[in-house]
Amino acid sequence: MAQFHDIINLPWLIHNHPSGDPSPSQDDILMTQRITQAASLLGVTVWDHIIIGSGRLCSLKEDGFF
Repeated sequence: MAQFHDIINLPWLIHNHPSGDPSPSQDDILMTQRITQAASLLGVTVWDHIIIGSGRLCSLKEDGFF
């Protein structure tokens, strides 16, 4: 299991959906996959991609998108 100090040093992708629905779009999923693949080539691990909307959030990592 990762230690807290390790997690805060990893990049996170975070953005909002002004519509209020934090569900990821196909473009969100594709962008996340492309960024994580590119980061992997550089030896960098993206910790998570969080989408925020109307006080709710969606973790693409928790939902199994990468």
